[in-house]
Amino acid sequence: MRSWALVTGATAGIGESFTRLLAANNYNLVLVARDLPRLEERALALQAKFGVETVVLQADLATEQGSALIENYIVEHDIDVLINNAGFGIKKAFTTSALSDEQNLLDVLVRTPMRIMHVALPKMRARDKGIIINVSSVAGFIAGGSYSASKSYLTVLSESLNTELFGTKVRVSALCPGFTRTEFHQRGQMSMKGLPSFMWLNADKLVAKAWSDALKGKAISIPGWQYQILTFVMRYAPRSLVRKIGMRVRVKQRR
Repeated sequence: MRSWALVTGATAGIGESFTRLLAANNYNLVLVARDLPRLEERALALQAKFGVETVVLQADLATEQGSALIENYIVEHDIDVLINNAGFGIKKAFTTSALSDEQNLLDVLVRTPMRIMHVALPKMRARDKGIIINVSSVAGFIAGGSYSASKSYLTVLSESLNTELFGTKVRVSALCPGFTRTEFHQRGQMSMKGLPSFMWLNADKLVAKAWSDALKGKAISIPGWQYQILTFVMRYAPRSLVRKIGMRVRVKQRR
């Protein structure tokens, strides 16, 4: 009998890569996203290729209703793997962005993953079985606006839960990728011109790395040698330098 995995932001990019990895590892899939046609297309593709069962949940995780839909589903069903992947970025600076956009970002990147984990973890602990991977970012190590702040929250909470659950068979890990070839930057209308090719990561490879690290019980997974070096520097560099680097990255993305 197959276990079930739930993936938010399941129709594209890192989330879509996770759906294929999990299906290949014999998990049935609960797919969560806003775009119903793409959800249904992804579900049919997974069924056809891997022979797994799928459930489609259309939800806008920036809303109370969307978050509650996923929370209630987890309460009523046993989910052994949770991938908190849904997210987006804002091109504008915090001082010029719309408050509604900032609130939506906070709700999708912070509120909803927190609430989903809060209902999932007690059930996982009771079964002494479960894996949660929170898709964070190397941006959480720099000072790059509300996106960085939100990802920092997700990374630190993942670390805390990883420590709290030590000695159990429940694993919580933060995946902190760098620039990855997905739809993310295009949807956010962010300019990535001039970024060296070696800084781009492959979604399938980083997802495989994240899964391997989670199974090993690692609190943080940072795929790519270039980003392992970068985050090492960010941890020990003067914060004034970290702030300048973060701001330069954000300014380039807005061009």
